[in-house]
Amino acid sequence: MARMSDIIEAFLKQMINDTNGAIEIQRNELANHFNCVPSQINYVIDTRFTTERGYYVESRRGGGGNITIKRVDITRPGNYLMHIITSMGDSISQQSAEVFINNFVDYDVVSEREGFILKAATSDKVIGGIQMPERDMIRAVMLKNMLTSLMV
Repeated sequence: MARMSDIIEAFLKQMINDTNGAIEIQRNELANHFNCVPSQINYVIDTRFTTERGYYVESRRGGGGNITIKRVDITRPGNYLMHIITSMGDSISQQSAEVFINNFVDYDVVSEREGFILKAATSDKVIGGIQMPERDMIRAVMLKNMLTSLMV
C-alpha cells in the first residue's frame, strides 16, 4: 500500500502533466481532499518538488495558502541549467552538487562523462584545503561557471 506522501506526490505530478507543467493549488483544499493536515502537503512539496528535481515552487501564505508549482522545461537544456544557476544560491555542499549533477545526467542535460568531470571539479578533494563556509561558496561559483559554459 502506498504511503500518503506518495499518493499526494503522484496526484500533483498528474495535475502538472495535465496542465502543461504548472499548477496553482490551495494547501487547505488539497489537505481536505486527502483528509490530512496541511503540514503533510507542505512536506510533500518541500521534499518531492525541489529545484534539484526540476521544479520551481512559489508559496504564498494566507487565504488558504496558495502554492504554484512549475516544472522546468528540461527539453531545452539551457532553460533547465539557467533555472538551476539562478536558484542555487551562494553556496552548495558537495552532496547537493552531486544531486544536481546526477539529475543533469538523468535528464540528458549533460553526458555521463561531463557529469563525472563536474563531480570531480566540485569535490572536496579539489577544494578540501579551504575551510567552511568558504569551501561551499567556492564550489557554487565553480559549478555555476561550468554550467554557464555548457549553455554556450
